[in-house]
Amino acid sequence: MISIAKTVLDSALVRPLRQWLEDIDIRDPQVAKFICKLVPAQCPFERKISMFNRTILYIPPLCKLNPLYEQIVGLRFKSLSYLADICNEDITIYC
Repeated sequence: MISIAKTVLDSALVRPLRQWLEDIDIRDPQVAKFICKLVPAQCPFERKISMFNRTILYIPPLCKLNPLYEQIVGLRFKSLSYLADICNEDITIYC
């Protein structure tokens, strides 16, 4: 029952957003830079809480719970590729 509801929600709500994000074409350096600054290189929610050099709590990366995670990371990759290949910019500041 849960998987059916998830499939219906996924197809009805998320699929158009996924397609829209995948169809975005990067053609402006300012937009590419904005996306690279907006989307982090790694998940900001992952944490390791330590005390006296011992890990007492580890919070795993939660970004993969986002149903649009792959598309957002792909958009960041397109932006980085555009800046490096087309604009010949140094992209190390975004990594």
